[in-house]
Amino acid sequence: MIKDCVVSDAGAIHELVNKYASDGVMLAVSLSEIYEKLYEFSVYVNESNEIVGVIALHPMWEDIAEVRSFAVKKGYEGQGIGRKLLEYKLEKAKSYEFKSIFALTYRVDFFTNNGFHITDIEGLPRKIWTDCLKCPKYPNCDETAVIINI
Repeated sequence: MIKDCVVSDAGAIHELVNKYASDGVMLAVSLSEIYEKLYEFSVYVNESNEIVGVIALHPMWEDIAEVRSFAVKKGYEGQGIGRKLLEYKLEKAKSYEFKSIFALTYRVDFFTNNGFHITDIEGLPRKIWTDCLKCPKYPNCDETAVIINI
């Protein structure tokens, strides 16, 4: 089941995202950042009420937002959880009237199989001057930028 986050979800989100961050495949997020941006997060909860997936939709400008902090707990991959979370956030993005959604990813096939196409990271200047500056890989980004018009 997908739900928008509540305060009690913050710890599980923090743990899940930072597990992948420690593996070098996404940016770490502090607990305070999660609390401050709780409204951006949605989670997938299994039948045991455990958070096994997370996704955030971060507004970048009036017409564009970013999918970030997007993870499915190890052992739950391949069950459609990521696709369901992404579809949920794309519908939310439409309701907010965004025109485009982008992501920086190592999972290019996942995104292209879900309607995104590869784009030039240089076309996303707002991103580069915000979170990218905090990334340990900056300025040598090895992620691929993907975007979808909605």
